[in-house]
Formats: sequence, structure tokens, C-alpha cells
Amino acid sequence: MMHFSYTGSGPYCYANSFAMMFGAQAPSTAAIEFATGSPFGMQLIGGTLPFFDPYGWDPEAGFDGALTALGWTSTVSKGGDADDALSRLRSALKDGPVWIGPVEMGHLRHQPGMSGPIDADHYVVVLDMDEDSVLMHDPQGYPYARLPIANFMAAWRADTLSYGDAYTMRTGFTRIAEMSEIETIRASIPAAIHWLSMETDLPVPPGTLGNAEAAETLAARIETGCDKGLRAHLIHFAVRVGARRAADAAACLARAGYQEAARIADEQARHIGAMQHPLVVRKDTAAADALRALAPTYDRLKAALEDGH
Repeated sequence: MMHFSYTGSGPYCYANSFAMMFGAQAPSTAAIEFATGSPFGMQLIGGTLPFFDPYGWDPEAGFDGALTALGWTSTVSKGGDADDALSRLRSALKDGPVWIGPVEMGHLRHQPGMSGPIDADHYVVVLDMDEDSVLMHDPQGYPYARLPIANFMAAWRADTLSYGDAYTMRTGFTRIAEMSEIETIRASIPAAIHWLSMETDLPVPPGTLGNAEAAETLAARIETGCDKGLRAHLIHFAVRVGARRAADAAACLARAGYQEAARIADEQARHIGAMQHPLVVRKDTAAADALRALAPTYDRLKAALEDGH
């Protein structure tokens, strides 16, 4: 079946935030996401928490490589105390918008239902601030949102997240090379193969599983009893972003001439997307079947990329 590209909403917060910072020269969010390496694997963190992204990967692990492949650079600053962070932000805003994250989404009180930490990472672009609040574009669907500084700083502290440093921001976005999207895609292939190999120097929590083993283990867990927290994580975030990442990877690979890899990535997107309805209506055996069909595709995708197909 032919791949048909997806356009629409979804949890693409850092890709959307980067696109805002790139401005008129921004590539598609599909190319940005592809360059981070996020579509190339699956992990079950600590043996319990699933993400359709590579073993040992987190967003910050992919950002610098993505910027290089896209032909951009930026300056990162992080850490310090809250007063220092606010001072850095005020100073940076004199030169334009500032890319912020990771932040704890649960402290973003302009989003309905948010009342405290939910262990969910997020990225935003801050446009301005005064003594009481910050003005931001929140790519979750809230342009020009205002948030009290106390809530913003609690989110920016990021102390409930599993990765990242407090008060991280990027400024000084500069285009250093004219890279077409196809050039970016091709430049990102070695990183894709690396992530699919599950070879990483980055620390992973004990018991973390990757790719086929992660898919098979999650299938067994869902089939024998999908608890409320796991179901919510899958249907509200992991399946949605996982299917979109794989679909975007398929579109990017096809554009760059990797037809067999594109076909496999499209197959992955279909298997991941096929989980959504069964999980929502609690037909968990069907979701488990989709995961088992997904399991062998990661080795196949790696082989296709290595072969240049």
C-alpha cells in the first residue's frame, strides 16, 4: 500500500519550537524530527515505560546532531539558580524569542487540567516577559499564552523530569550552511543506523529494553493487564507521537531515495497507529498483536538503511 503523508496536530513540541526559531528559513517539522533520530527505535525504560523512540535516546541526545544536519547552530545555557535563570532570560529576550526546555508540562497552568507535575517534558518559545508573567508560543496549541512567572519557573526547573537540566534555553540561532531537506535527510542516515543498533554511551535505567524485545515485552504486559497509567500514557502521547514519527520518517526516506526503508517505516507507522483504537476501547489483544507485528521491523529497517535502500 502506498504511503500517504500525515499533516495535522500532534505532540511535536520541540520540532515545532525549533521551526519557530528558524523562522522563514525553517524546514518542515518532519525533516526536523527525522534529524533528531527520534523515529529510529523503541524503548521500554526500566522495563515499564514505553516510548517509540530509540534505546537510550532522549530529545536532548538528538538536538545538536539535528542542528548540524539542518545547517544551524545555537548557544545553550543551563543550570544555576532561579534568579540567575530569570536574569539570563531577560537579557536574552532583548535579542528576540528564546527557545526553552525541557519544562514540566504539568506546571503550565494555561493548559486546561494542569495542576501539578505529571512527569511530562515539553518545549516552548518565550517571546517576552514582565514582572508578573511570561508571554510564550506553546506549540501544544496555545499561541501568545501568558503564564505567571512562579508557574513558569516551576516548570522550567524541570526537577520532576527524567532527563535534562534546570533552566535550559537556546539562543543565537544562526544558519551556517544552506542544506536542502533531502541533504538533511541523507546527512541524518548514519545517526539513524546508530540509534537502531542500540549502541549508546548514554546511561539507561536498569532493566531498559529496546526495539524487538521492548515491543514483545510491552505486548505481553498489555495483554495480561494494561493498568490505567500505562493506557493513558499510550493513548494520549506515546502512540500518537510514535505513529507520526514513523510516518514522517517514511515520507523523508522516500524523498531521499531510500524506497525499501521508507516502505518499512510506513509499515511501522501503520502498526503503531493501529494500537490507538484498541487501547481506547480496551481491546488489548489487538494492540498486543500490533506490537508483535512491529517487533521485527527494527532490524529490517536498520538493514535497509545500511544497504542504502
